[in-house]
Amino acid sequence: MKKWGLTLVAIVLSLSLIAACGQKPEAQPGESGADAQKKTITLGTSADYPPYEFHKSVDGKDQIIGFDIMIAQEIAKDMGAELVVRDMKFDGLLPALQTGNVDMILSGMTPTEERKKSVDFSKTYYTAKQMIVVRAEDKEQYKTMESLTGKRIVVQKASIQETVAKEQIKDAKIKTLSKITDIVLELKNKNADAAIIELPVATSHVNKDKTIVIAEATPSVEEAGSAVAFKKGSQEMVDQANKTIDRLIAEKKIEQFVTEASNQVEAE
Repeated sequence: MKKWGLTLVAIVLSLSLIAACGQKPEAQPGESGADAQKKTITLGTSADYPPYEFHKSVDGKDQIIGFDIMIAQEIAKDMGAELVVRDMKFDGLLPALQTGNVDMILSGMTPTEERKKSVDFSKTYYTAKQMIVVRAEDKEQYKTMESLTGKRIVVQKASIQETVAKEQIKDAKIKTLSKITDIVLELKNKNADAAIIELPVATSHVNKDKTIVIAEATPSVEEAGSAVAFKKGSQEMVDQANKTIDRLIAEKKIEQFVTEASNQVEAE
Protein backbone atom coordinates (compact mmCIF):
# COMPACT_ATOMS: atom_id res chain seq x y z
CA MET A 1 0.00 0.00 0.00
CA LYS A 2 2.83 2.35 0.80
CA LYS A 3 4.34 1.69 -2.63
CA TRP A 4 1.04 2.45 -4.38
CA GLY A 5 0.64 5.56 -2.27
CA LEU A 6 4.04 6.89 -3.34
CA THR A 7 3.27 6.11 -6.96
CA LEU A 8 -0.02 8.03 -6.75
CA VAL A 9 1.72 11.04 -5.22
CA ALA A 10 4.31 10.97 -8.02
CA ILE A 11 1.59 10.89 -10.69
CA VAL A 12 -0.27 13.82 -9.09
CA LEU A 13 2.92 15.89 -8.88
CA SER A 14 3.77 15.12 -12.51
CA LEU A 15 0.32 16.18 -13.70
CA SER A 16 0.56 19.40 -11.67
CA LEU A 17 3.95 20.19 -13.19
CA ILE A 18 2.64 19.60 -16.73
CA ALA A 19 -0.36 21.84 -16.07
CA ALA A 20 1.84 24.60 -14.67
CA CYS A 21 4.15 24.44 -17.67
CA GLY A 22 1.17 24.86 -19.98
CA GLN A 23 -0.02 28.07 -18.34
CA LYS A 24 0.82 31.42 -20.00
CA PRO A 25 2.22 34.24 -17.88
CA GLU A 26 -0.35 36.90 -17.02
CA ALA A 27 -0.17 39.98 -19.22
CA GLN A 28 0.90 43.12 -17.45
CA PRO A 29 -1.00 46.41 -17.75
CA GLY A 30 -0.68 47.70 -21.30
CA GLU A 31 0.18 44.23 -22.64
CA SER A 32 -2.08 42.12 -24.80
CA GLY A 33 -2.25 39.66 -27.67
CA ALA A 34 0.41 37.17 -28.73
CA ASP A 35 3.22 39.41 -27.53
CA ALA A 36 2.44 39.80 -23.83
CA GLN A 37 5.76 41.56 -23.31
CA LYS A 38 4.92 44.37 -25.75
CA LYS A 39 4.22 47.66 -23.95
CA THR A 40 1.77 50.25 -25.15
CA ILE A 41 2.00 54.00 -24.67
CA THR A 42 -1.17 56.05 -25.08
CA LEU A 43 -0.89 59.43 -26.77
CA GLY A 44 -3.42 62.16 -26.04
CA THR A 45 -3.93 64.71 -28.81
CA SER A 46 -6.51 67.11 -30.24
CA ALA A 47 -6.59 66.11 -33.90
CA ASP A 48 -7.90 69.35 -35.38
CA TYR A 49 -4.58 71.16 -35.61
CA PRO A 50 -3.00 70.57 -39.04
CA PRO A 51 -0.19 70.00 -39.76
CA TYR A 52 0.51 68.99 -36.13
CA GLU A 53 -2.33 66.44 -35.95
CA PHE A 54 -5.46 65.99 -38.02
CA HIS A 55 -7.88 63.45 -39.46
CA LYS A 56 -7.41 62.22 -43.02
CA SER A 57 -8.84 59.35 -45.04
CA VAL A 58 -5.98 57.00 -45.93
CA ASP A 59 -6.84 53.98 -48.08
CA GLY A 60 -10.49 54.53 -47.28
CA LYS A 61 -9.94 54.60 -43.52
CA ASP A 62 -10.03 57.61 -41.21
CA GLN A 63 -6.63 58.07 -39.59
CA ILE A 64 -4.99 60.64 -37.33
CA ILE A 65 -1.79 61.88 -38.93
CA GLY A 66 0.54 64.88 -38.65
CA PHE A 67 4.07 65.67 -37.56
CA ASP A 68 3.22 65.37 -33.84
CA ILE A 69 2.03 61.83 -34.56
CA MET A 70 5.26 61.05 -36.42
CA ILE A 71 7.30 62.30 -33.45
CA ALA A 72 5.13 60.29 -31.02
CA GLN A 73 5.70 57.17 -33.10
CA GLU A 74 9.46 57.69 -32.87
CA ILE A 75 9.28 58.18 -29.09
CA ALA A 76 7.20 55.01 -28.68
CA LYS A 77 9.57 53.05 -30.93
CA ASP A 78 12.59 54.14 -28.91
CA MET A 79 10.74 53.09 -25.74
CA GLY A 80 10.02 49.68 -27.26
CA ALA A 81 6.30 50.34 -27.12
CA GLU A 82 3.29 50.32 -29.42
CA LEU A 83 1.61 53.72 -29.86
CA VAL A 84 -2.12 54.10 -29.17
CA VAL A 85 -3.66 57.46 -30.16
CA ARG A 86 -6.61 59.04 -28.34
CA ASP A 87 -8.31 62.08 -29.85
CA MET A 88 -9.99 64.54 -27.47
CA LYS A 89 -10.64 68.23 -26.93
CA PHE A 90 -7.53 70.29 -26.24
CA ASP A 91 -8.74 71.50 -22.84
CA GLY A 92 -9.32 67.87 -21.79
CA LEU A 93 -5.75 66.75 -22.48
CA LEU A 94 -4.08 67.76 -19.20
CA PRO A 95 -6.87 66.27 -17.03
CA ALA A 96 -6.61 63.03 -19.05
CA LEU A 97 -2.86 62.94 -18.42
CA GLN A 98 -3.22 63.63 -14.70
CA THR A 99 -5.81 60.86 -14.28
CA GLY A 100 -3.75 58.33 -16.22
CA ASN A 101 -6.09 58.02 -19.21
CA VAL A 102 -3.16 58.93 -21.47
CA ASP A 103 0.59 58.53 -20.96
CA MET A 104 1.83 61.55 -22.89
CA ILE A 105 0.56 64.54 -24.84
CA LEU A 106 1.76 65.83 -28.20
CA SER A 107 -0.65 68.48 -29.42
CA GLY A 108 1.34 71.60 -30.23
CA MET A 109 1.36 72.27 -26.48
CA THR A 110 3.44 75.14 -25.11
CA PRO A 111 5.22 74.37 -21.81
CA THR A 112 4.01 77.41 -19.87
CA GLU A 113 5.00 77.97 -16.25
CA GLU A 114 1.39 77.38 -15.20
CA ARG A 115 1.27 74.01 -16.95
CA LYS A 116 4.64 73.01 -15.48
CA LYS A 117 3.03 73.11 -12.05
CA SER A 118 0.88 70.08 -12.89
CA VAL A 119 2.83 68.11 -15.53
CA ASP A 120 6.39 67.40 -16.65
CA PHE A 121 7.60 68.54 -20.08
CA SER A 122 10.28 67.34 -22.45
CA LYS A 123 12.58 69.81 -24.15
CA THR A 124 11.10 71.85 -27.00
CA TYR A 125 10.82 69.92 -30.25
CA TYR A 126 9.35 72.66 -32.48
CA THR A 127 8.89 76.43 -32.33
CA ALA A 128 6.38 78.43 -34.36
CA LYS A 129 5.06 82.01 -34.35
CA GLN A 130 1.54 83.14 -33.49
CA MET A 131 -0.47 84.75 -36.30
CA ILE A 132 -3.58 86.91 -36.57
CA VAL A 133 -6.06 85.44 -39.07
CA VAL A 134 -8.84 87.63 -40.49
CA ARG A 135 -11.32 87.57 -43.35
CA ALA A 136 -9.66 88.47 -46.67
CA GLU A 137 -12.07 91.37 -47.14
CA ASP A 138 -10.87 92.91 -43.84
CA LYS A 139 -7.12 92.44 -44.32
CA GLU A 140 -6.32 96.15 -44.75
CA GLN A 141 -7.99 96.97 -41.42
CA TYR A 142 -5.56 94.98 -39.32
CA LYS A 143 -1.97 96.06 -39.88
CA THR A 144 -1.03 96.58 -36.22
CA MET A 145 -1.97 94.98 -32.92
CA GLU A 146 -3.48 98.31 -31.88
CA SER A 147 -6.00 98.00 -34.72
CA LEU A 148 -7.47 94.98 -32.88
CA THR A 149 -8.39 97.03 -29.80
CA GLY A 150 -11.89 96.18 -28.63
CA LYS A 151 -12.40 93.60 -31.37
CA ARG A 152 -13.97 90.15 -31.10
CA ILE A 153 -11.12 87.65 -30.93
CA VAL A 154 -11.65 83.90 -31.14
CA VAL A 155 -8.99 81.50 -29.82
CA GLN A 156 -8.57 77.91 -28.73
CA LYS A 157 -9.63 77.28 -25.14
CA ALA A 158 -6.81 76.87 -22.58
CA SER A 159 -4.18 77.72 -25.21
CA ILE A 160 -1.22 80.09 -25.44
CA GLN A 161 -3.30 82.04 -27.97
CA GLU A 162 -5.85 82.81 -25.27
CA THR A 163 -3.07 84.31 -23.15
CA VAL A 164 -1.85 86.39 -26.10
CA ALA A 165 -5.35 87.79 -26.66
CA LYS A 166 -5.72 88.73 -22.99
CA GLU A 167 -2.29 90.31 -22.65
CA GLN A 168 -1.74 92.00 -26.01
CA ILE A 169 -5.13 93.12 -27.31
CA LYS A 170 -6.66 95.93 -25.29
CA ASP A 171 -10.33 95.49 -24.39
CA ALA A 172 -10.53 92.36 -26.52
CA LYS A 173 -13.85 90.53 -26.52
CA ILE A 174 -12.46 87.01 -26.30
CA LYS A 175 -14.36 83.88 -27.26
CA THR A 176 -12.81 80.45 -26.66
CA LEU A 177 -13.63 77.29 -28.58
CA SER A 178 -12.15 73.80 -28.37
CA LYS A 179 -11.57 73.06 -32.05
CA ILE A 180 -9.60 75.02 -34.64
CA THR A 181 -12.15 74.14 -37.33
CA ASP A 182 -14.85 75.81 -35.20
CA ILE A 183 -12.61 78.85 -34.69
CA VAL A 184 -12.15 79.27 -38.44
CA LEU A 185 -15.87 78.82 -39.01
CA GLU A 186 -16.65 81.43 -36.34
CA LEU A 187 -14.40 83.89 -38.17
CA LYS A 188 -15.84 83.12 -41.60
CA ASN A 189 -19.41 83.48 -40.30
CA LYS A 190 -18.52 86.98 -39.02
CA ASN A 191 -19.08 86.03 -35.40
CA ALA A 192 -15.51 87.16 -34.69
CA ASP A 193 -13.25 89.83 -36.17
CA ALA A 194 -10.00 87.90 -35.90
CA ALA A 195 -8.50 84.66 -34.68
CA ILE A 196 -5.08 83.94 -33.19
CA ILE A 197 -3.62 80.72 -34.61
CA GLU A 198 -0.12 79.26 -34.72
CA LEU A 199 1.71 79.84 -38.03
CA PRO A 200 1.81 76.33 -39.57
CA VAL A 201 -1.82 75.74 -38.60
CA ALA A 202 -2.90 79.14 -39.89
CA THR A 203 -1.01 78.54 -43.14
CA SER A 204 -2.72 75.20 -43.72
CA HIS A 205 -6.14 76.84 -43.38
CA VAL A 206 -5.55 79.98 -45.46
CA ASN A 207 -3.99 77.91 -48.24
CA LYS A 208 -7.19 75.89 -48.51
CA ASP A 209 -9.62 78.77 -48.05
CA LYS A 210 -9.05 82.06 -49.86
CA THR A 211 -11.75 83.85 -47.84
CA ILE A 212 -9.34 84.10 -44.89
CA VAL A 213 -5.79 85.47 -44.71
CA ILE A 214 -2.94 86.09 -42.28
CA ALA A 215 -2.98 89.77 -41.27
CA GLU A 216 0.04 92.07 -41.01
CA ALA A 217 -0.65 92.55 -37.30
CA THR A 218 1.66 90.20 -35.43
CA PRO A 219 1.76 89.40 -31.70
CA SER A 220 5.10 89.85 -29.96
CA VAL A 221 5.50 86.53 -28.22
CA GLU A 222 8.57 85.08 -26.59
CA GLU A 223 8.42 81.78 -28.39
CA ALA A 224 8.31 78.83 -26.01
CA GLY A 225 7.65 76.25 -28.70
CA SER A 226 5.95 72.89 -28.32
CA ALA A 227 6.97 70.09 -25.96
CA VAL A 228 5.81 66.63 -24.93
CA ALA A 229 3.84 66.52 -21.66
CA PHE A 230 4.01 63.66 -19.15
CA LYS A 231 2.40 63.03 -15.78
CA LYS A 232 4.18 64.74 -12.89
CA GLY A 233 7.05 62.65 -11.59
CA SER A 234 7.74 60.85 -14.91
CA GLN A 235 11.39 61.87 -15.21
CA GLU A 236 12.45 58.57 -16.78
CA MET A 237 9.92 59.00 -19.61
CA VAL A 238 10.94 62.65 -20.02
CA ASP A 239 14.59 61.59 -20.35
CA GLN A 240 13.71 58.95 -22.93
CA ALA A 241 11.62 61.44 -24.93
CA ASN A 242 14.48 63.96 -24.82
CA LYS A 243 16.86 61.38 -26.28
CA THR A 244 14.45 60.80 -29.16
CA ILE A 245 14.00 64.53 -29.73
CA ASP A 246 17.79 65.04 -29.75
CA ARG A 247 18.14 62.26 -32.32
CA LEU A 248 15.36 63.62 -34.55
CA ILE A 249 16.80 67.15 -34.44
CA ALA A 250 20.31 65.87 -35.25
CA GLU A 251 18.93 63.87 -38.17
CA LYS A 252 16.82 66.87 -39.29
CA LYS A 253 13.83 64.56 -39.16
CA ILE A 254 11.48 67.05 -37.48
CA GLU A 255 11.87 69.50 -40.38
CA GLN A 256 11.15 66.58 -42.70
CA PHE A 257 8.08 65.57 -40.69
CA VAL A 258 6.70 69.15 -40.78
CA THR A 259 7.13 69.28 -44.56
CA GLU A 260 5.53 65.86 -45.07
CA ALA A 261 2.57 66.71 -42.85
CA SER A 262 2.08 70.07 -44.57
CA ASN A 263 2.07 68.32 -47.94
CA GLN A 264 -0.55 65.89 -46.64
CA VAL A 265 -2.73 68.81 -45.62
CA GLU A 266 -2.36 70.36 -49.08
CA ALA A 267 -3.33 67.04 -50.68
CA GLU A 268 -6.68 66.95 -48.92
